[in-house]
Amino acid sequence: MTALLGLDFADLDTEGALAMLAARPAAAPFGYLVTPNADHLVRLARQPALYGPLYREAEWRLLDSRVVAHLARAVGLRPPPVVPGSDLTARLFAEVIRPGDPIALLGGTRRTAEAIGARFGLSALRHHAPPMGFDSAPAAFETALRFVEDAPARFVFLGVGSPRQEIVARALAARGKARGTALCVGASLLFLSGEERRAPRAVQAIGLEWAWRLAQDPRRLARRYLIEDPAILALLLRERSARPAGRGG
Repeated sequence: MTALLGLDFADLDTEGALAMLAARPAAAPFGYLVTPNADHLVRLARQPALYGPLYREAEWRLLDSRVVAHLARAVGLRPPPVVPGSDLTARLFAEVIRPGDPIALLGGTRRTAEAIGARFGLSALRHHAPPMGFDSAPAAFETALRFVEDAPARFVFLGVGSPRQEIVARALAARGKARGTALCVGASLLFLSGEERRAPRAVQAIGLEWAWRLAQDPRRLARRYLIEDPAILALLLRERSARPAGRGG
């Protein structure tokens, strides 16, 4: 484990995470994976009572931000390996999931599910699109939980946005009825369905995927990327100053 900004991250790169997930059977006890990025870590620092349990009670935490990793190294901290959630999700569908594997998607539209099912030839794909605000409506929230519990899947992809997807995952873990592995994957499903276009690999590699996404949807993302998320640098500097000399890692 590597500690960073209040969380213990798994020391797994993408290959290691993929192998770990591939080894879990469908009937395994329920566990969920989170991939915090800069936005999540800033929110965690500002609202620890809300976000802390969601991330700390996850079975696995993987860092999904090259920007955070670059900045951490720049100030003298050792970051965990970066595992982009969208890369992990895409490779799971392409390399691990078999056509007959039971898979559940929570979030996205019917078009999203049909496109993913057709692209990967999935015959046991189930989908539920909860209504807006379902996390504040007890009946709708219960329906979402039972969707996952009633027909256990090898993998459950939770794409209803953060922190809703982590709230769902934590509730499922607490109830103890679900099986398999859940991934809190945000927009990854939309990339797979073709509804949204991901940044080119070269842009991703230099840590500018956020700029690509900002250009695609400035009205929705400008405040997040330009006003809120830059606070990540101050958080990293504060953590570095709090560690004893020579203990940046």
